Amino acid sequence: MQKNKIIEQILDKELKMFTSVQADQPAPCQDDADGFKAFRSAQFQAWSAGTLESYLQDLEKAESDGLNLMTLKYARMENKIQPINENPQVIQMIWEMVSIQLGWQKEMIQKYPSIMARGRPIEDVSGSSAMTSFGNYLSCELDTYSQMTLTYLFHDIMNCHSKKENMSKIIYETMVKNLGYASLAEAEEEATSKLKTL
Repeated sequence: MQKNKIIEQILDKELKMFTSVQADQPAPCQDDADGFKAFRSAQFQAWSAGTLESYLQDLEKAESDGLNLMTLKYARMENKIQPINENPQVIQMIWEMVSIQLGWQKEMIQKYPSIMARGRPIEDVSGSSAMTSFGNYLSCELDTYSQMTLTYLFHDIMNCHSKKENMSKIIYETMVKNLGYASLAEAEEEATSKLKTL
């Protein structure tokens, strides 16, 4: 199956799950299907076909089991349920992926501060529940993936890491192009201008 076709199927299933989530802190993008699809599509374009196929199978199995992976993710973020994965090797794999991606996010914040100003904070702010940190959000999402999907994604991430490529940059480049910008530099320039007028 073509990669874009798999992504379309994933997005359709995710959006149905996402719009039905009833979290303590509803996400603004629950009312913005186009924005949700633009960001998630960019993320999935950075994944290999094998990872995408495995994740699509996760979503299909969740549907057949009557589970909503998005509800599980938000329940994990809000500490309403215990960690899903108990296998120490899987937990270690998740930790390594989060650690690498935190480094990529920090690099993006340094290079494109205006674009990244709209994103999640890297770490949870003490005494504040305004927004879940990037690290917590990511680890809770990864916890909803099957071991097979995590293994595929771990390979994708380690492949980028070994080549000294920043997967976050690849994702944001795709996203800003989806939004009509020629490049990250152009999107950063416009975002900086908008911030100056606030």
